[in-house]
Amino acid sequence: IIRVTAQAAASSGYSMALPGCPDKCGNISIPYPFGIGPSCAATSISSYFNLTCNNTFNPPRPMVGDSEALVEVTDISLEHGEMRVLSPVYYICFTANTTFTRFTEGYELKHTPFLPSPSRNRFTVIGCNTLGLIGGYKGTVSHYVTGCYSYCESINSTSDGAPCAGMGCCEAAIPTDLTAWGAMFEMNQSKVWSFNPCFYAMVSEVGWYSFQQKDLVGHLGFIDDRAQRGAPVVADWAIRNGSCPEEGKGIPGDYACISANSYCMDANNGPGYLCQCSKGYEGNPYLLNGCQDVDECALRKQDPKYEDIYPCRKGVCHNTPGGYLCKCKLGKRSDGTNYGCRPLRTTAEQVVIGTSVSAIALMALTCVLAMQIQRKRHKKDKDEYFKQNGGLKLYDEMRSRKVDTIRILTEKDIKKATDNYSEDRVLGIGGHGMVYRGTLDDNKEVAIKKSKVINDEWREEFVNEIIILSQINHRNIVRLIGCCLDVHVPMLVYEFVSNGTLSEFLHGTDHRSPIPLDIRLKIATQSAEALAYLHSSTSRTILHGDFKSANILLDGQHNAKVADFGASALKSMNESEFIMFVQGTLGYLDPESFISHCLTDKSDVYSFGVVLLELMTRKRAIFANSINEKESLSYSFLLMFDQNIHRNMLDREIMDKETMVVLEKLSILAANCLRPRGDDRPTMKEVAECLQMIRRHPMHAASDHKGDSSAHHNYEGSSSPSMSAHFDETIYKSIEASRLVQDLVR
Repeated sequence: IIRVTAQAAASSGYSMALPGCPDKCGNISIPYPFGIGPSCAATSISSYFNLTCNNTFNPPRPMVGDSEALVEVTDISLEHGEMRVLSPVYYICFTANTTFTRFTEGYELKHTPFLPSPSRNRFTVIGCNTLGLIGGYKGTVSHYVTGCYSYCESINSTSDGAPCAGMGCCEAAIPTDLTAWGAMFEMNQSKVWSFNPCFYAMVSEVGWYSFQQKDLVGHLGFIDDRAQRGAPVVADWAIRNGSCPEEGKGIPGDYACISANSYCMDANNGPGYLCQCSKGYEGNPYLLNGCQDVDECALRKQDPKYEDIYPCRKGVCHNTPGGYLCKCKLGKRSDGTNYGCRPLRTTAEQVVIGTSVSAIALMALTCVLAMQIQRKRHKKDKDEYFKQNGGLKLYDEMRSRKVDTIRILTEKDIKKATDNYSEDRVLGIGGHGMVYRGTLDDNKEVAIKKSKVINDEWREEFVNEIIILSQINHRNIVRLIGCCLDVHVPMLVYEFVSNGTLSEFLHGTDHRSPIPLDIRLKIATQSAEALAYLHSSTSRTILHGDFKSANILLDGQHNAKVADFGASALKSMNESEFIMFVQGTLGYLDPESFISHCLTDKSDVYSFGVVLLELMTRKRAIFANSINEKESLSYSFLLMFDQNIHRNMLDREIMDKETMVVLEKLSILAANCLRPRGDDRPTMKEVAECLQMIRRHPMHAASDHKGDSSAHHNYEGSSSPSMSAHFDETIYKSIEASRLVQDLVR
């Protein structure tokens, strides 16, 4: 219908140019904002809308551009925002004595309303043994280069009509927002110049070029035969110096869509906008009253093809602003458009309709009753879930003010917050469930953890643990905001931390930016303080149970917030569940816990040691070595630490004379955390105090170790026996214990 409307506009007699201005140059229509001469074009928007009509040709040809670089225009489309122009072809030619002629001048479209269409054009190279490159700028700053290679040994190795896939010719896509470009060639002409003396490159409209063997032959044979005036290029144009007005705001004075019954749409390529006539209107939206009503009824009379486009089989067509009506004559029914007009109902039809309506009403009543029963049953199930999950006990605690920091949310609240568990809201998927990003009614951003399974034993303890976790208040621990209990598997609602995980920060594949040592040390210290708080500063010891870099979230200032704490406290694991747990924590799990199936506070200490190694080495807990075998970070580090060559594993970005002693302190601390026996490891409180001392007095830490040859095997500066004893034998045992993890990895 849009295409037909555009054709109708062209033949309707409405002028598409400014009043008093020519609307054609030769056979080419020139619609405003384009025009012949500055007084007929929208030069206040862009001087490039001013076209030149070259009357030296017959018929005359419209040209666009500066006087020094005019390009022929062959078509202008208001509807699609496109202009088709003829662009010169790049070439380079050789003779027997290697002299050559060339044309490789670039094109500059900055500050013009034109951009080559990436979907309508391709970069094409023609020739044998040549690499054609197109280079330029995307926008105003981003440099761009692409190209393709065309190969052939002889004329006979090519065939007419073959696709440009590299044999005789090749093609490459061009990007959006390409504002300047030029071409260059890399070639080996010594073997082919005798039958292929010229190589060509061009940006041309998709489908225009079809390979012919004769394009390879002769000096400039392709240009003389097929492209004397140039290759057609489809350029996207738009009003570049503005954008569509925002709803509720005023229209700017230079707004180009001045016709009534018109609207604005964003440009397809680059900045700016285009104007369109509203549905049912035709003409030029850039002119005052340029969009006129389409008389669909008159079009039906003018040409039979419109009868299918605007159907009105046996009715009477009435034109309306922006549309039409097809009314049936008196005594007829239907709207007359698709099925025609038919007589009114007979008595038999009325009986059938009455019976049908009664049956439908009975069915509807049955459905309503079934829905009410289902709704009551669903409410009963939700009430039962709420009781089973300890909702009544939590209400009692809230009324007694023992718990006043947690919100009880309904499943309806959760569905609304997550757009009914939309995939777009998924933050992560793990072995135990999914985490969604949600927005509550007060616009608070939250993370909602939805577990997969639950056992009855855990259900009984769930609310008790929620009460304990809700009282945790530490700046480096993700705060529990609320829970949802009226579902089969309860859900937890946490505060949302915006900057991703430590694992993504250290190991992300998008880019690898340097991370200063002070930021790494801050993250380590804050994480240690959070674990120490969970272990010793709450009403009862809370084990994390799954401490790893993926469970450390970062805010915009790289402050650490520990997440997923209390995993072991909230869930007792059977054999199969423990195996699933190990798969999710491989590389971080304490070997002692792996054997005993029992998590302790020293299990968290071991896991912290692995995270500390990640911060120092920027390697994953399970990483690929130089021969692409998977290795355990803790095993590899302890093996090298025992040989005093562990510095080879450290991240070279943070290694210099000023940081080496601090890194040695951290290495010894990590080795202590990775000791095989949990009783020999420091507590998290001791680890946090050690890191705090290193952060506060890095120079003091350095001076303590000047000339200290025993620093490798002694941890000085701690009162704890577990952090000060020699541990040659301990390191050996640590290596043996970590070998268990290494074997699991491999």
